Amino acid sequence: MICNDTQELLRFLTPAARVLGLDLGTKTIGVALSDVGLQIASPYSLISRKKFTRDIAELSAIVTKQNVGGIIIGFPRELDGTVGKACHRVYAFVDEMQNYIDLPILLWDERLSTNAVERILIEDVDMTRKRRAQVVDKTAAAYILQGALDNLNLHTDPGANPDDDDDEDEFGDEEA
Repeated sequence: MICNDTQELLRFLTPAARVLGLDLGTKTIGVALSDVGLQIASPYSLISRKKFTRDIAELSAIVTKQNVGGIIIGFPRELDGTVGKACHRVYAFVDEMQNYIDLPILLWDERLSTNAVERILIEDVDMTRKRRAQVVDKTAAAYILQGALDNLNLHTDPGANPDDDDDEDEFGDEEA
């Protein structure tokens, strides 16, 4: 099932479930993983794309091993916000993936995420081109996932109980 926003995704997550972040490329899939508190995204692995069934098997193994309850996939809109060829590749991947992995999915706008990560790796970390090629996709997945986690936490009140009625005080009486 595709979720409309981070709050909808949150409603489907079980306690202590992690969220998987994916950066789908034509040659690789960058994989990132959240902590169980849904605060921090970390680069996890890089899947070299070969055959869809093998790629899905690797993702399924991660989902099971890491208690993943939801997936956030980078959605590469064009700079003007329109849906282009890369977005259609993501749609096709998600359509097929849902036949194998039954988790809520959120497509997250990832415009320029790889460029931002490349810039950080060059300017702040001073990483060589060869080493950047090995880490950029999984780091981009973490960048995408962190953006979604930040949004989720920005719009979530940690002290609120979703079952509470805002119009009633602790005794069940309506507040004036």
